[in-house]
Amino acid sequence: MDLLTVAKIRYTTKAYDTSKKIPQAQFERLVEILRLTPSSLNIQPWHFFIADHDAAKQRIAKALIGKYAYNAPKVLDSSHTIVFCTQADITEQHLENLLRQDDLSGRFKDEQAKQDQNDGRNGYICYYRNEKGDIQRWSENQTFIALGQMLLAAGIEGIDATPIGGFDEAILTEELGLVEKNLIPSVIMTLGYRSDVDFNAKLPKSRLAQKDIITRL
Repeated sequence: MDLLTVAKIRYTTKAYDTSKKIPQAQFERLVEILRLTPSSLNIQPWHFFIADHDAAKQRIAKALIGKYAYNAPKVLDSSHTIVFCTQADITEQHLENLLRQDDLSGRFKDEQAKQDQNDGRNGYICYYRNEKGDIQRWSENQTFIALGQMLLAAGIEGIDATPIGGFDEAILTEELGLVEKNLIPSVIMTLGYRSDVDFNAKLPKSRLAQKDIITRL
């Protein structure tokens, strides 16, 4: 299926069929696609929590109460749920890990190239942290690239998906121990197969016209 067709037919699933499970091999393909997500400076400021059984999904659903309760069934009825988290700040340890992996991957022709990469990354991190003062926002933008990649990947794989931004951040942070992990919860994504009672599956797609959102210079 070509990407334009996927973009036209995929939609945000509102109800899942609890009797259907994503085959494990296919889900692992999605996980690898997630791992390969591009990011600015290849900074990869994320961590993903995967819930593929009822007890794990119940933990995530703890954060879907009160005004967010309408999202709980999506998590509980899904085949798999992923919590996308972002590093609260880019640590020196993370930068060292990235550089080590770049080296292992064979990206440096010599030590000078390695040093240049390290200096470049540190320079940008200092800029976003100290001059712009929005290192967390910049990092979280990268995490949402991962969400977009997964939404398209799921569509290509014939899997339904739902991005969920409505949840109690404090509850989820405590439940997953995110503070000590230097993480903030950014978004939840549910995956599975639509239920026959999913009203959104029957509605036409609605997007603004090109003339309203695109200026050709």
